[in-house]
Amino acid sequence: MDANLRFWRAEGQSFFQRFLLWADVLDPLLLLKSSDEIRRTRLLLQNSGKTLSEPIQNDQSSVHPDTDKIIPVLFRPPAFLPICLPLVIASSLQLQAKQTFFSQFVFHTYTTGFTLFNGNGTVKVEEYPLQQKQIFYGLGAISYAACIGALPLLFMNRYTLKSSVTQLVVKKLLPAPLLGLMSAFTVAVVRSPEFENGIEVMDRNGKVVGVSQKAGEKAVKETALSRAVLFGTTFFLPALLTYFVERAKFAKTPRALASVRMFMITSVLAGMLPVSLSMFPQCGEIKRTDLEPEILSSTEETELFYNRGI
Repeated sequence: MDANLRFWRAEGQSFFQRFLLWADVLDPLLLLKSSDEIRRTRLLLQNSGKTLSEPIQNDQSSVHPDTDKIIPVLFRPPAFLPICLPLVIASSLQLQAKQTFFSQFVFHTYTTGFTLFNGNGTVKVEEYPLQQKQIFYGLGAISYAACIGALPLLFMNRYTLKSSVTQLVVKKLLPAPLLGLMSAFTVAVVRSPEFENGIEVMDRNGKVVGVSQKAGEKAVKETALSRAVLFGTTFFLPALLTYFVERAKFAKTPRALASVRMFMITSVLAGMLPVSLSMFPQCGEIKRTDLEPEILSSTEETELFYNRGI
């Protein structure tokens, strides 16, 4: 078992513990670490055997725990907020169908790439390279998600539905659940090989005891749910608060209202990111009785572990 997974298993038992750990891991300053420095730190950590007392930021935010490869800078957890924030703001403008499609296409492209680089890396696909399959699935999911995001505006403009109720539904109520659902959908699609082919499960000592489709399904479901909560909330709360600010006439000009909305989106996204990542343990647990028969016969452990991915 990777040193960071052992750390998460020992130190990330409760939601509050995980939240504090993620608050450290998401520090954007960690992106300034060079690849050589990351390799030296990881090698020192592995050789010294110190997994419960050493900081994990350099390791966890930069190195994949399954493949031991350094993650590209743009797709490391500390880069998620700085890159996603302008994409979320652009996606929330709801101006025209074409603009909405383009902004959401770019948004889903980045989040899908992030999912691809931070998912479970123990999946094996014999037909053709796994990454090629996931990229093919991801492109389809991105296009579909962007179309669904722009569809309400296209429908409204096509049939010239300009009533206040239609505007409220299309521009205020629909975007949040649609973005949340499509974010979960892209996660499920790009990581579908995990529940189709299974992921490795380990005992308490880190020994791999088998490959489980049920563990893969659990890992993907948890990650998809956390992503839906993250972006659904990030779209819903600022829209709701901005509506009340507009009704109360606290912001008297469109520019002031836009500034309030961007501040709210920034605040909610920054707060919800560690919350969503902390919803489920990074080192996932699954009961032995929930696994496949071939794994049941290979171990007596009551609980097994796996890398959930991000």
